[in-house]
Order: sequence, then structure tokens, then C-alpha cells
Amino acid sequence: MATSRADLEERLGTLTGSGPDARVAAQVLESPVGLLVAAAVDDGLAMLEFGTELRLPPQAAALIRQFGPVRVGPHPLIDRAARELTQYFAGTRTTFDVPLAIRGTPFQELVWRALLEIPYGGSCSYSDVARRLGRPGGQRAVGLANGQNRLAIIVPCHRVLEQGGGLRGYGGGLDRKRFLLDLERRHVDPLAGTPLGGAIAG
Repeated sequence: MATSRADLEERLGTLTGSGPDARVAAQVLESPVGLLVAAAVDDGLAMLEFGTELRLPPQAAALIRQFGPVRVGPHPLIDRAARELTQYFAGTRTTFDVPLAIRGTPFQELVWRALLEIPYGGSCSYSDVARRLGRPGGQRAVGLANGQNRLAIIVPCHRVLEQGGGLRGYGGGLDRKRFLLDLERRHVDPLAGTPLGGAIAG
């Protein structure tokens, strides 16, 4: 897979391959968790995906199916997302305000919108999400929809864990999932990861 921004932009161009008039714009962003690919249409951010060979080709194909041809180039909403991500990684932003263009199957959209309700620094299980959607026992279907989320970090699928608290899977890899969870917990509880983490003053 591409190891530099230029390489990933070239790879993105081969995956999308549309002309300058395409309504979907896509760009490569740098981040503490590696290169990300963001895509936007005028009504919202349509994709934020890790720039790995495992994730990018199927997600780029899904983006094209849902939104149409994609061009590699700038978009104001990608710029806005990049600013908000910089603040998130600095620990100064706990919610995202960039508009989102969430599009998938009806069930996928239900799951992805439910993920938006998981608070910064918090977590829940796949079973919890299934129950919230009125589908007790539907944790496997929730897990599949979770794995197909095209808006990583912003639609926080990294906050969904196994019932016992295990990380389970993550499209961006367990190291990235652990990084994101630890980042959020540190800014909710500065002592997280120490013997005093989670202690209640009294």
C-alpha cells in the first residue's frame, strides 16, 4: 500500500478515476493515526477512511455506488473536517460539527446514527447498540454495519467494544482503535492509564 501522501493520492486517483466535474471530491489528510482519505459532497462529508489497502478499495467503491463519480481535489467541507480532526487529536474538540452525508442501507444508517450517540470518552457493546435499536440478539448484524462505517473517527465505531470490554475488531486495526480510545479517555480523565485513573475524589 502507499506509504506517502503522494503515493496514496496516486492510488486514490486509480480507484476513482473521474474527471474534474465529478460532484464528489476526495483528498488525503495526514493525522497521528496515519494517512486518511476524506471525501465530500456539497451537503456533507461522505467518507473518512484509513488509507490502507484493506479499507480503501472497498470503501471507495461503496462511495462511488452511493454518491457517484469521485475526483481527487479540494472541497470546503474536507478543509473543515481537517481542522476539526486537528482539534480532536489535540484534545480540544470532543464533538464534530462538520455536516455528514450518511448513506447506506436503512439498517446501516440506523447503526451509524446510533454510534453518533456514544459520548466522547465512553464506550458500549455491540449488544448495547442492538438493544438500543430494538434488535436484541442482533449484535452480529451491528458488528457488520459497524465494520462498513465510511466515516471513521467522526462516526465513532471505535467506541464499540465486546461485552466484556475487549477491543474485538476494527477496520483501521486494533492499534488505531486503542490509540483513539486512550486519547479520549486521557482528556476525559487525565489520570487514565495510571493507578489513579477513574478514581472518584471525595
